[in-house]
Amino acid sequence: MDKLAGANEHTPGRRSFLLRSSALGAACLIEAPRAVMAEAPLEISRIRFVHGPWLCYAPQYLAEDLLRMEGFTDIDYRKIEINIPATLVKTADFGIVGAPGLVPVIDSGMPVKTLAGLHIGCWELFGNDRVRTIRDLAGKTVAVSAMGGPDQVWIASMLAYVGVNPQREVNWLATGRIAESMRLFVEGNVDAFLGFPPQPQEMRAKKLGRVIVNTTSDRPWSQYFCCMIVANGDFIEKYPVATKRALRAFLKAADICAQEPERAARFLVTKGYEPRYEIGLEVLKELPYDQWRTADPAETLRFYALRLHEVGMIKSTPKKILSDGTNWRFLDELKKELKA
Repeated sequence: MDKLAGANEHTPGRRSFLLRSSALGAACLIEAPRAVMAEAPLEISRIRFVHGPWLCYAPQYLAEDLLRMEGFTDIDYRKIEINIPATLVKTADFGIVGAPGLVPVIDSGMPVKTLAGLHIGCWELFGNDRVRTIRDLAGKTVAVSAMGGPDQVWIASMLAYVGVNPQREVNWLATGRIAESMRLFVEGNVDAFLGFPPQPQEMRAKKLGRVIVNTTSDRPWSQYFCCMIVANGDFIEKYPVATKRALRAFLKAADICAQEPERAARFLVTKGYEPRYEIGLEVLKELPYDQWRTADPAETLRFYALRLHEVGMIKSTPKKILSDGTNWRFLDELKKELKA
């Protein structure tokens, strides 16, 4: 197992990270310039991303050099804690959003478009001794970052799937931050919370709580995307060339995470996104980052939209959610282009 010192010794920086990648990294370096030369020039060289403190977002961070190869010269990561969609619309161009939390955003009319799925799984629902199944959450206290926050909507969709009404049968405690929800659970003040990487890895390492649902391995959630790549609708309309190139950088970075998790984990340590190499590597090895090629992102949104519509958390039908909040054109083009 690589230790932190070894990781630093072998990781001189972002550029060197890509240069020293295996055949996949070499392909990125060779193919990206060729693709750029064959396309129309970028309409804009600046791009802004929502930056969340979550390890499963690794492709967004690894994409920085690939974005520069695509022609972007001003790349800005804007830090946030929660409420990603609102931040995206107001201050950023691209971001990563959990699928269930994305559905109410589309329903509200925010100009956000889903471009692709990034990976399946990552969230894990933890319960105490009184909670052994999702149905056991009825009448219990569940800690969430905020009402309508990504973790609350995700749990609500799970409850709806098993026939529990999340609006009437659960006691929600809004804590302000997902990290605070974890603290309250560990201290025994709430019955359950939904952990986001690296929290599940930390919980397992300390043998705390019980995993009720692991969305990476437990059906039906393991059949659908967790995190999805989204963009500001205005950005897509004004800058279609920039949109495609940014998405291409994201998807190539996802391939690196899938095929070279050790190297990707070292990069995260070097850049300070996660100081613990072993934790970063565990997350990268667990998540199927190569599923963007085969899984259907439309089915993901349809599944969660149906659950939330059934319990009255959104007004739009699944069909309208897909019509208003998606644009698969760039993904379809890139799937053909990046077949290797």
